[in-house]
Amino acid sequence: MNAPSLPSPLILNGPGDARVEASAFGAHLLSWHCRGQERLYLSPNAGFGAGKAIRGGVPVIFPQFAERGDGPRHGFARTLTWEAEPADPQAGRLSFRLADREETRRHWPHRFEAGLDIESGADRLRIALNVRNTDRNALEFSAALHTYLAVSDIAATLVHGLEDRAYVDSAQAGAACPPSDAPVRFDGEVDRIYADTQRPVRITDGEQMLRCEAEGFADTVVWNPGEALAAGMADLAPGGHRRFVCVEAAQVLQPVRLAPGERWSGAQILIVEGSAAQYRIGG
Repeated sequence: MNAPSLPSPLILNGPGDARVEASAFGAHLLSWHCRGQERLYLSPNAGFGAGKAIRGGVPVIFPQFAERGDGPRHGFARTLTWEAEPADPQAGRLSFRLADREETRRHWPHRFEAGLDIESGADRLRIALNVRNTDRNALEFSAALHTYLAVSDIAATLVHGLEDRAYVDSAQAGAACPPSDAPVRFDGEVDRIYADTQRPVRITDGEQMLRCEAEGFADTVVWNPGEALAAGMADLAPGGHRRFVCVEAAQVLQPVRLAPGERWSGAQILIVEGSAAQYRIGG
């Protein structure tokens, strides 16, 4: 990462060959290496200028999802510098903190404290977001962990575990869609918000299998821009859309409401599993 205007990334070595790299800018997880390979996608064309969102890794979406509100798209958390706490190698944890300030109150007139904790294990990663209302009035927010998972080829990728869930199709003007009764496949733009997802989700690309679990987040967002939309993204390399799928732990359809002093937390757990040969498309 070449970003002279941003804080130097923090590196945490976990059990085995596990290694994570994160930046205080956006409390952004940039890399997760586990079991011999990189598990996250970071665009080689990603911009690292102050105030610009980073394409790839795990952007933190808070306090607004997409254009569902009056503030900046996907909120301000991903484009502000958080306070980094000293790395804790014994606990296998990196932690970041963000509190309201004049810059946040211009977009969202609430006092709050937020934290992001990243914990690395030998075959898993836990990313936890917590928010506390320090205001005298109630507040509402949406949140998501916009995880870019690396895949060998999006055309061979399947997302399992959402077959029985209805979804909102953001690629079709927010159309309400019934359950598909099939794994999610990618042959163009996919932008879906699945409601009330309780079971683990598995991502396979014909070679590897990764399990996604969530705590506190009610929704799951699945996104890939497809070739046509990706062609207009300056921070995505040509063909870059083929190398990732976003599977996001999210709280979108029913925003969180906190009374003064209340706290909310949500987490995404990523677990590397065995071979996905049995899930190969056409196999």
